[in-house]
Amino acid sequence: MRVLLIGANGYIGRFVADRLLADPAVQLTALGRGDDADVRFDLASGSPGALTRFLDAVHPGVVVNCAGATRGGARELTRHNTVAVATVCEALRRSGCGARLVQIGCSAEYGPSQPGSSTAEDAVPRPGGPYGVSKLAATELVLGSGLDAVVLRVFSPAGPGTPAGSPLGRLAEAMRRAMQSGDGELRLGGLGAQRDFVDVRDVARAVHAASLSAAQGVINIGSGRAVRLRDAATTLARVAGYGGALHELDGPPGALRPVIGHPRAESAVHRAEALGHRAESTGHHRADAVAHRVDGLGPRGDADHPAPVAYPYPDGCGSWQQADVRTARDRLGWRPRINLEESLADIWMEAACRI
Repeated sequence: MRVLLIGANGYIGRFVADRLLADPAVQLTALGRGDDADVRFDLASGSPGALTRFLDAVHPGVVVNCAGATRGGARELTRHNTVAVATVCEALRRSGCGARLVQIGCSAEYGPSQPGSSTAEDAVPRPGGPYGVSKLAATELVLGSGLDAVVLRVFSPAGPGTPAGSPLGRLAEAMRRAMQSGDGELRLGGLGAQRDFVDVRDVARAVHAASLSAAQGVINIGSGRAVRLRDAATTLARVAGYGGALHELDGPPGALRPVIGHPRAESAVHRAEALGHRAESTGHHRADAVAHRVDGLGPRGDADHPAPVAYPYPDGCGSWQQADVRTARDRLGWRPRINLEESLADIWMEAACRI
């Protein structure tokens, strides 16, 4: 079976490539913008006609699209996530290869969910930001194309190679910096959000299974379990051997709660409360009344008042997301195998190499 993989150099695409290459029955061709792609082609600017000619020449049985953008303005996201998929669909319609399309979608297409609920594929999508809107538009294009196609809605991928800008990537980087500088106190924001983390290697297994199946429509790929970022931070600290204190910056100024006990915890809370009172007296009731440092930006703090690290969530998914993964089990024979602790250990191994 010849598979054309688009976006082989991306976070998910790299693991999909490894998984497909491990199958002796697969002949893999990588298409992308980088020099190391088998064929260089930019979906965001290339024409459907040019892609059609390539499809007719290679004649793949399956096209897997892992390409896309997660950051940028609405125009850029639309170009890379929606227009690019329109190009793929149109090229496949024109081509005589008859290839099956496996499109990588994302949980941001659903938008916020009711806390405690599991989101199934028949939920009405209500994306909360331009990224989710652009991905949902791509999904609608695929579903309305008339092609033999399946969309895998991936929830929060984790594991080796996790992007530094993701919540878990930022958490690992903040902990690395704290350990490197000998800081015994780490203050973090955004830990109240709960996400369904699924290891990227399990995602690659799902893509492989979808390539071989006849399943169509939308299929959720997740762990089926929401995890609070606070708990992930605690687990990462244990894996990393970080003996300092983790303090949470969720809620109004002054609402610092120790996640891991530390002799300095009480004094840190008192400092935060004092900072909150000062902010209130000046009329600043927003969370940014406490100085936030994100990826080294913003106020640096000092020895007695270390600047906190905030973790914004631009995915528009609110405080809760949890996948209903029964469809993946029933139609793909797929279940997640790698637990979050193993994923976090692999994330930390990469971060520790930079100490």
